Amino acid sequence: MTRLNDEQLINLFHEPRTVSSFTEEPVTDEQLRRIQELTFYGPTAFNSQPLRITWVKSPEARERLVAHLADGNKAKTQAAPVTAILSADANWVEHADTFNPNAAGFIKGFYPSEELATPAAELSAHLQAGYFITAIRALGLDAGPMTGADFAGIKKEFFADNAEIPFLVVNLGHGEAPAYPRGARFSHDEVARSL
Repeated sequence: MTRLNDEQLINLFHEPRTVSSFTEEPVTDEQLRRIQELTFYGPTAFNSQPLRITWVKSPEARERLVAHLADGNKAKTQAAPVTAILSADANWVEHADTFNPNAAGFIKGFYPSEELATPAAELSAHLQAGYFITAIRALGLDAGPMTGADFAGIKKEFFADNAEIPFLVVNLGHGEAPAYPRGARFSHDEVARSL
């Protein structure tokens, strides 16, 4: 594997910020498709890929979503070019013949119940969410992920007829840099240990 050079690492990790406002430059359907494709190259348990992405673009869908957001997240979501609702497919095991045909029987036997399958779906989908934000940034866009929402309300509003469990809302587009400085980051010695 080819190592990213220092400039690329800075552009992907050091420079991007969580943004709350965006320019009027549009996000294309091709960019959204590419974000999904890149995201799904990330690792998941058994290659399960349980993340589901709902692109919120229409004014009607946006109003339905905004009604379930914390007050501080409403205006910025109304102004964002595109908003994504990320959810985990609790019925991921049903797709084992597609995502891992060689181990489908084992997977179905290992996760025979909703009680076992749902936490596995959520864990892998949360892992994919990190790749989702990284994919947005790798394509030169900016992301504003938010957990300030009534996710039970979002579930009822958008996913009442399926097994998707929403867990993150992400505004995305061409961001305007925050006026305040970046928050502190913990050092290696503060958060890592060798055993």
